[in-house]
Order: sequence, then structure tokens, then C-alpha cells
Amino acid sequence: MSSRTALSERYQVQLSTIYEVCRVLGASLDIARTFRVALNTLASQLGLQRAMVVMPAEDGGNLLRIHSWVGLDREQAARGHWRSGEGVIGRVYASGMAAVVPDVQESPEFLDRTGAFGARGDRPLAFVVVPMKTERATVGVLAAQRVMDDGARLTDDQRLLTMVATLLAQSAALHVAVAEEHSRLLQETTRLQKALAREPRGRLAIDNVIGESRAMQQVFTEVHQAAPSRATVLLRGESGTGKEAIARAIHFLSPRKDAPFIKVNCAALTESLLESELFGHERGAFTGAVGERKGRFELAHGGTLFLDEIGDISPGFQAKLLRVLQEREFERVGGSKAVKVDVRLICATNRDLEKMVQRGEYRADLYYRINVVSIFLPPLRERRSDIPPLVNHFIERFNQENRRQLKVTPEAMKVLTSCYWPGNVRELENCIERTATMVQGDLIRDLAFPCRNNRCLTQTLHFLDKADAVAAAAAGNGFNGHVLAPTNGHAAPPAAADGGWSVPAPAPAPPLGDLDAGAPAPAADGVTRIGPTQQLPPPVSRLAGPAPDGERERLIWAMEQCGWVQAKAARLLRITPRQLGYALQKHRIEVRKL
Repeated sequence: MSSRTALSERYQVQLSTIYEVCRVLGASLDIARTFRVALNTLASQLGLQRAMVVMPAEDGGNLLRIHSWVGLDREQAARGHWRSGEGVIGRVYASGMAAVVPDVQESPEFLDRTGAFGARGDRPLAFVVVPMKTERATVGVLAAQRVMDDGARLTDDQRLLTMVATLLAQSAALHVAVAEEHSRLLQETTRLQKALAREPRGRLAIDNVIGESRAMQQVFTEVHQAAPSRATVLLRGESGTGKEAIARAIHFLSPRKDAPFIKVNCAALTESLLESELFGHERGAFTGAVGERKGRFELAHGGTLFLDEIGDISPGFQAKLLRVLQEREFERVGGSKAVKVDVRLICATNRDLEKMVQRGEYRADLYYRINVVSIFLPPLRERRSDIPPLVNHFIERFNQENRRQLKVTPEAMKVLTSCYWPGNVRELENCIERTATMVQGDLIRDLAFPCRNNRCLTQTLHFLDKADAVAAAAAGNGFNGHVLAPTNGHAAPPAAADGGWSVPAPAPAPPLGDLDAGAPAPAADGVTRIGPTQQLPPPVSRLAGPAPDGERERLIWAMEQCGWVQAKAARLLRITPRQLGYALQKHRIEVRKL
């Protein structure tokens, strides 16, 4: 009966010990403190003389050091170090198997590095070592020493210490995971702070906009100046230059960044749909209006409304928009109640609004309302230093989305930086994605681009029509102030000494009668072109008198000079036959048949 009572008491002590250790380890993530308290609890409950936790040193390697202890002083703990596989401590750590030494004095493998676990007095000292293991690895060992007396049961000690070691290992693994996550969050915070901060040496940056060139730095400066105010901003530039990205940057750099950013493409909607989209409508305002609907102006209240393609709205809607900008209020379609809004307006267009105002196609008063702060976005051909970082950005995004490891060779990058890019960043992105999709291997070389094989899908865009299609081209400027596309079908002409772009001077033309209508005459280098594949013929000589000033008169003059042969007249005017055909249709000139 007494032995059963003693066994029950022993189990009760062991259960109480496990409970106290769990409570201590769950109280804090500071393992230096919780391990020390857990060892004190273990030693006092089980009557252990000494106990210690040995873990790998922080500097890495195979060296093991005492992490926490009870029953040792600091000098003894400082001397406790073993290598993996060395002594009882090292062997248990390396093998992951527990070890029990009934008498340390009789064990040749026992190494008393600390000087505290040696034999004292007449009674032998036992040494129990168990591994601290997680699912993946052994993170340390738990070692304890007790005096061997009549009631000592080393198997019970080993079993209990194994359970405690598992709890200690899980706590250590949790501590490592929390420390790694904390370090990752600190790195991410540092990265975000650097991204939000201004670049050194006065350089500016905007999220989602890549621009290191001087022209884009000027744009960034203007954006940072205009963003804090509530002034209306008009973004000017060719299609594909990133006007929407700049509009978003202005919004998120402004005090309205926490309010909505609403965008509308004015060119995609008819006048009636655009009015309903912007101002909303009342129930029953028109067929299908089954309920009240808020417009984009109301949705953007307190925030920013971005009107893209503002130059494409009709004259009737221009008057309605002007009233909203002047009064800061409007009426819904089918309603009579005025709705007041607080909205900052950002507009964008690729049209020449000044010429539209001169022709009467655009209201001058609306022009002055939207053109408060103008920001001009340069085309990609005027900021070629931004092409390499743009290419790298598109390639990196393509690799992430498609699990590829593509890289661009220097020769391929040279081709890209020499291209004319009439579609600007949008065309560059399209070209990169198309080429990256079809390329074989992990390197994009110069021959991978379709333009190198005369298969450029946008080659017809490389010639930009002039306002006057048959006006003479100024040497060195190309057509309409734009450079001519070069001989490789996609690249820009070589740079001139002054930093501009030059066009090779044409050779003297043969007499008019010697020109064949289907065979263009070669220039000095034989390859002067106006498009990726189309040759630019030299002007015809021996003309009867100077060309008139008006476009219609110049067309008739050229056709008469060439016997109403359109191909010859096109070479005379230094334009393509297709352009000549469009110009004849535009002025309703009937081609005579001689």
C-alpha cells in the first residue's frame, strides 16, 4: 500500500512539474528568462542538484554553449562548451538520442568542462541528457544531475526530462520564428521609408513611374510642386507617355490622398452617356433609369476626378462642364436640385488644344479653366536614358508572372534604346512582352525583335502625318518636327553633333522623265527612308516654277508637273503615295486621266 502511495505521489509531482513548466514558457517569448525559471521549477520539484540547457553558439559552427542553468555560477557556465559529437552532451546533440550516466565518475565519456558536475562525497552522481527536438532538427540538449539515493528512478527522470525538453524546443523554435518575422518587418519598413523618401542629391521619384532622365526629373519636380494645392492640372503629352500614372501620383501626393480617385475616359462615351456618367441621373430620367444613380463627380467628392482625353468632348458638353467648374455644382440628368461637390480636377489630352481653340472646335473659356497648371510629359524618344530601366522593369515583371529567368543582352538593349517608339511606353511594353513570350531560351538578343526581320507590327506608326501633308520637309527635322525612322525598320537616325537627330541629305534627283513610277530613286547612301520599310525618294528636278504656298494649290501643281501620275507627284512632294491619296481626297481633287 505504501509503494502504491509513493508511486501516486511521484506521478502527482511529475504532473505538477509539467504544468508549471508549461505555464512559465507560455508567459513570455523571452527564452533567456523563461528557460531560467523553468529550470528552477524543474530542479525544485524533482530535487535535482544542477540542470542546464545547452544550445548552438550564436556565431554558428558546431560549437555548443550553455544557454541557461541552475546550480552553477557564472564562471562555471562560461567554461561549458562542447563541439557536436564531443562528450555526452555533444553525442546526444549530434545523434538526437537521450543518454543516462548512472555514475559520472565511472564514465570515460563524461567531460566535466564546467567543473561543477564531478563526484562529491560518497554517493554517486547521475547525469541525464535528453535532446531538445522539433519536427525539423535538434535545437539543443537538456541536461540534469541528481544524487543517487534509494528512491532515485532514472527512467522516470529521463521520461519527464524528455517531455520538458520538447516544450523547451517548441518555445525556442517559436522565438526564432518571431525574431525572423520581426527582422523581416524591420527590413520592409526600412525599404518603404526609403521608397517614400526623396532620392539623394535632389533627385525625385514617384511610385509606379520610372524616370531618371532630366526631362522626367523636371516632370517630377512639377508634380511635387502642384500636388499640395487644389489647382486644376492639365497633363499634356502623346498617347502612351503615362498621363494616368502621373495623375495618380498627383492625387496620392496631395492632402486628398485618403479620398477617392475617380477616372473617366471622355473619348469612350457619347455625349449623353458622358453626362449621365459624370453627373448621375434621377429615377425615370430616361428609359432604363430604374433608380437614382450618383455620378463620378459625386463619387469623387473630397477627392480627385481624372478626366482623360478631355480634348475629345463635344462642344455641347463643353458648356455643361464649364458650368460645373465655375459654380462647383451641377444637376443630375432629369433632376432640378443643385448638387455641390468639392472635387479637384486633373485633365489629360494628347490634342493640340490651342489649335482647336483657334479653329473654333474648343471653347476658349473652358480651355482657361482646365489649363491652370500644365505639365508636359515628354515622349519616350526624347528621354532615351529611361528606356533601359523601363525594359528591366518590364522584364522583371514578366519573369515574375511567367516564372522565367529572361535577360536582355547589351546588343538587344542598344536596339531598344535606338527605336523611335511612336507609341511611347505603351509600345515599349508591348514589344517587350511580345518578344519575351516568343523568345527561346533565357536571353533576349537583338535578332529576337520582329523589326530586325522587317516584321515590326507598328511600322506604319513610324511616320507621323503633318498638319500640311504636302509641305516641304526641313532638313534635319524630318516631318512635323519628328525624326524619320531609320534603315533598320525600327531605330532612330544617328545623333548629330549638337545632340539632335539628323537625316541624310538626298542625292540630286534624275530628270523627271527618267523616274519610274514604281521604283523609288535612291538617296546618297541608298537607304533614306520615311518608314520602317518604305524608301523616301529624292525630290524631282527641273521643275517649272516654284511651288505655291497653299496645300490644295501645291497638290494641283505637283500633279500637273507629273502628268497626273500620283506616284511621281508623291516623289516630287517627298511624301508617300498613300499620303498623297489622302490629301487628294481631303481637298476633293479629281485625278485627271490623260
